[in-house]
Amino acid sequence: MKKEIIEQLFASFEGIRQELEGTEHWNARELQVLLGYSKWESFEKVICRAQEAVKNSGYTINDHFLEVRKMVATGKGAQREAADFKLTGTKVKVM
Repeated sequence: MKKEIIEQLFASFEGIRQELEGTEHWNARELQVLLGYSKWESFEKVICRAQEAVKNSGYTINDHFLEVRKMVATGKGAQREAADFKLTGTKVKVM
């Protein structure tokens, strides 16, 4: 990859980073778009596989995947409540 593309992707990733109580995280629905997933259901499958990997590594899933509810826009301008995750930026050491 060209250096410019990597820098642009890094800036986009950092642009959606948030902090809550001293812990950085990314909202899964924002990350979904950045990573090119058009459907939440497809990205949710990726999250489930990542949760399983965290669990198999001996870590607590809830320390890295905080499930939250948020309002999302529907096709007709209304809003509905939907699942989301706050994904931590904590580095997990794989043994």
